[in-house]
Order: sequence, then structure tokens, then C-alpha cells
Amino acid sequence: VQLQASGGGLVQAGGSLRLSCAASGRTFPGYIMGWFRQAPGKEREFVSRISWSGGSTNYADSVKGRFTISRDIAKNTVYLQMNSLRPEDTAVYYCAAASIYSTTPTEYGYWGQGTLVTVSS
Repeated sequence: VQLQASGGGLVQAGGSLRLSCAASGRTFPGYIMGWFRQAPGKEREFVSRISWSGGSTNYADSVKGRFTISRDIAKNTVYLQMNSLRPEDTAVYYCAAASIYSTTPTEYGYWGQGTLVTVSS
């Protein structure tokens, strides 16, 4: 599975962005898809994940109620809609694919290149 993340940018606090993760590979529908982020000087952290069918989702407490993950199997794409952005959301965001339903980065075997989100105050 090859993953290509996009959609990052500079936005003011309170604004919105939608990240996309385009996947290639015939086995895409079978994978759990996750979004992680890494801020400067910090470890990579879990943001959200979605089951292969899209019927199950999870969020980190820090983004719950503000971010929404979704996937379009026909388009082989996963989205992360981010609303009410805060300066502390500033990070490089990565999409990843795993064969198990996990929030641990090491369980994800496939990673996109990351897209930078900067939220100004």
C-alpha cells in the first residue's frame, strides 16, 4: 500500500482544513486507516482511526468533537476534517495503514509522507 497525504496548510485558530490520504494498492479496503501527528520536539501521537468499512471510528481526546475521519473505499481515500483548529494542533500529519485496529504507531506498517498543518493564534 502506498499512501499520499495532502491538504495541509496555514490556517488561523478557529478555522478548518480537510486532509486527504490517497491510497494505492488492491488491498486498501482491508486496512485500518489512521491519522497521526508529530509536533516539533514531540513524539508521534495518535489522532484518529477508522475501520475498513468505515463503521467504526476513534479519536484522541484532544480532537474529539472537532475532527472527523471518513473514508471513501471507491476512491481509495481517507479524509480528516479538522474544525475549530487550535495552535496546539500544529504538527505534521501522517496517514497510515494497519492490518489491526490499533492506536499504536508501531502497529502501522504503511505511512504517507506527511502534510504540515500550521495553526496561527
